Amino acid sequence: MIYLGAAHAGFSLKEEIQKHLESLGMEVENMGVASFNKDDDYPDIVFSVAKKVAESPEENKGIVLGRSGQGEAIAANKVKGVRAVVYYGGDMEIVELSREHNNANVLSIGAGFVSVEEAKEAVTLWLETAFGGNRHERRVKKISDFEQSQ
Repeated sequence: MIYLGAAHAGFSLKEEIQKHLESLGMEVENMGVASFNKDDDYPDIVFSVAKKVAESPEENKGIVLGRSGQGEAIAANKVKGVRAVVYYGGDMEIVELSREHNNANVLSIGAGFVSVEEAKEAVTLWLETAFGGNRHERRVKKISDFEQSQ
């Protein structure tokens, strides 16, 4: 399952991403917000998405959107089992590496820095890229082990 969430700064792009994913036949749950509200707070939405991803962190994926994506990734990474990364434009290799090397399960997009087309391309690439395993698996396990010890 793919869980989507955005506060006001990422609302419009979230709606476009949802349509895009559904057109690809992917199962998507929109965790909010349902309508534009300039006074909403991104942590409320991001925590909802991250908790859903954490229920099955190897199966579920989350996509959160904000103006820069930075605060959204910070919030998502507070939930055990979540490995959130930020994309705000530029080289798509960083999107691939976040999956191949880090097994990221939440993608945070800086909606203020990407076009709709660039965001769709990044999301599709991120979802299609598999975790590389091997030495990367050892490293991700060290992160997970540390997280569980806290």
